[in-house]
Amino acid sequence: MDTGIDIQLKNIQQKLQQLLKQHQLLQKENEQFKKELDKERSGTGTKKQELDVLQQKMDVLRAGMGTWAEEEKIALRKRIDAYIKDIDHCLLLLNKE
Repeated sequence: MDTGIDIQLKNIQQKLQQLLKQHQLLQKENEQFKKELDKERSGTGTKKQELDVLQQKMDVLRAGMGTWAEEEKIALRKRIDAYIKDIDHCLLLLNKE
């Protein structure tokens, strides 16, 4: 009878060893998956930031390329020219002092 119990114990021990090995392999695989997931998440965050920057640039370009009436373009040029003249005048005054 002892031999029957010994055989069963050895079988249980072997199965337990197999389960422990399988458990260790699964833990390693789980760690690898966690690392890959973290890497993908950080990559996604970076890509989202890049997308946001590009979206902002596109919005600026759209605003700059908007369909402006010719009168608005002329008025804008006049304002810019007036600002440039004021800046030039200020620079001349600073250089004289």
